[in-house]
Amino acid sequence: MAREFRVGHGFDVHRLVRGRALVLGGVVVRYPKGLAGHSDADVLLHALMNALLGALGEGDIGMHFPDSDRRYKGVASTKLLEIVVRMMRKQRFILVNADVTLIAQEPKLTPYYAAIKKTIAKVLKAPQDRINIKAATTEKLGWAGQRKGMGAVAVVLLRRG
Repeated sequence: MAREFRVGHGFDVHRLVRGRALVLGGVVVRYPKGLAGHSDADVLLHALMNALLGALGEGDIGMHFPDSDRRYKGVASTKLLEIVVRMMRKQRFILVNADVTLIAQEPKLTPYYAAIKKTIAKVLKAPQDRINIKAATTEKLGWAGQRKGMGAVAVVLLRRG
């Protein structure tokens, strides 16, 4: 019997604002601004969840965690990711790999990569070597280059186990 594989792609973007912590991949990153949103606005995890939900054929995070629902106000995106992982397990899928790219002019994420990978791997119940995190600037072009916001894209491969 052939194994079933599924690919998912995710995207998310949030504005940068003063007065909020910057949370990326479940890790607080030192930066003078944070991301605006109903939850903790963790753009990396939001893109990852959108990719996972896409691979599962389950829509997007707005369908499952609407910003009109007070239960999700200020919630840690790691908690939302745990719910998505339960959906994944219920459908008997496991992560083959995830590749996530932050789109931002600042800050430098290199010092945070290990902690982000560890956090994501723990929530996904997957080995760290199946998670890849990277960042790209827009060479000072557009909203990301002007430090008005951050975006993220993610691609995942799932296997029914």
